Amino acid sequence: MADEQNVEESGVNVTTEPDEGSRVQAQQPTINLDDSHVEAIYANLCRVSSTPEEVILDLALNPNPVGGQSANIRVSQRVILNHFTAKRLAALLAATVQRHEQMFGVLETDVRKRVKSS
Repeated sequence: MADEQNVEESGVNVTTEPDEGSRVQAQQPTINLDDSHVEAIYANLCRVSSTPEEVILDLALNPNPVGGQSANIRVSQRVILNHFTAKRLAALLAATVQRHEQMFGVLETDVRKRVKSS
């Protein structure tokens, strides 16, 4: 059964699957999200830009992430956040990646180092 956990200093509750030895934390007010009509996309490219008021995330699918020839890549989704929400998102993403790396090992972000040459 999933439980609600507060990611440190993020001010956001995240639903996670309990792991061995997890502690039950004090319950905070929960926001229930209706994701029955959500449209999922896959993105392996993210461009971040900002204004004094907003952070803009452009998400796209790069069909050739290893490189090679130049390509025009269509942005499929744009997420616009205020800086407070962007900071909470950054903390949540960092905590999620850190937990993944503790369980499965370090993630190499340079694709050229991950691809084996023959």
